[in-house]
Amino acid sequence: MKDRSRSFVFVDILLILTMILPVVAGIVIKILTTPASEGIAIAGAQIYFTIPMPFQDLPITESQVNSLLVMISITGLCLYLTHGIRAHVNTKRQLLAEWIVEKVDGMVGENMGEYFSGFGPFVAAILALSALSSLLALFGLYAPTSDINVVAGWAILVFILITYYKCKAGPWQYVKSFGEPVKLLAPLNIISEVATPISMAFRHYGNVLSGAVISVLLASGLQGLSSMVFGALPGVLGEIPFFRVGIPAVLSIYFDVFSGCLQAYIFAMLTMLYVSSGFPQDEYEKRKLKRMRKKIKAQH
Repeated sequence: MKDRSRSFVFVDILLILTMILPVVAGIVIKILTTPASEGIAIAGAQIYFTIPMPFQDLPITESQVNSLLVMISITGLCLYLTHGIRAHVNTKRQLLAEWIVEKVDGMVGENMGEYFSGFGPFVAAILALSALSSLLALFGLYAPTSDINVVAGWAILVFILITYYKCKAGPWQYVKSFGEPVKLLAPLNIISEVATPISMAFRHYGNVLSGAVISVLLASGLQGLSSMVFGALPGVLGEIPFFRVGIPAVLSIYFDVFSGCLQAYIFAMLTMLYVSSGFPQDEYEKRKLKRMRKKIKAQH
């Protein structure tokens, strides 16, 4: 029993390190690769290196690396929460894991219906990846959600899912849907279809990026105000940015924590609504019943 408990604790420590070390590695990489700069520095993701490719070179950027680090941390968190789970054993981590599963499944059932009951893991992955990517800004790291390329990739994946479920009743049914309710509206419906992933990507990216820009500008402004008001103080006191103590942290709670988590929730909700509302369930059931009848006739 002692050996088991020791091995259990050892695995727990490894899983906790799997959650923490990717963030530490990101901070170290940031310190080693970021060049010194003066004043306000608002730029996109830093390019670490480029891989030569036949048609176009592939740049490996800060947002890609940080996304990978977030995925490793999420994997460690999932393994930690599910480590040692047993039936009829109520540990704190098991209760937390069950609470997360119940909440996500409830949200999926409420917004998507019974047919999409298996969508829980996908929605939970979107929520975790988006929220934790935005929260990286709390550690001074570049948030992958501030990169349009990353968020656009998520939006394209969701758009593929939307199109797949719209075609479940048949490709012709999907094409016919562009002419509803009036055929003259087909061009507008096509534009609306293409605009779906674009709007999802720019909404998420724009809100996160604008928060980061506002935070940098306010921090710089507060530093200048501190120099103006307290610059006449003798010695080191005149160099201390007093107005930057506390105020940026309060703003960070909104821009990095609240806004980041809110955008993750909105992106997940839009994913659920677009996929479920685009699925022609009645037509799909009719098509399924028709196929079944044909199959029975062929057997007889």
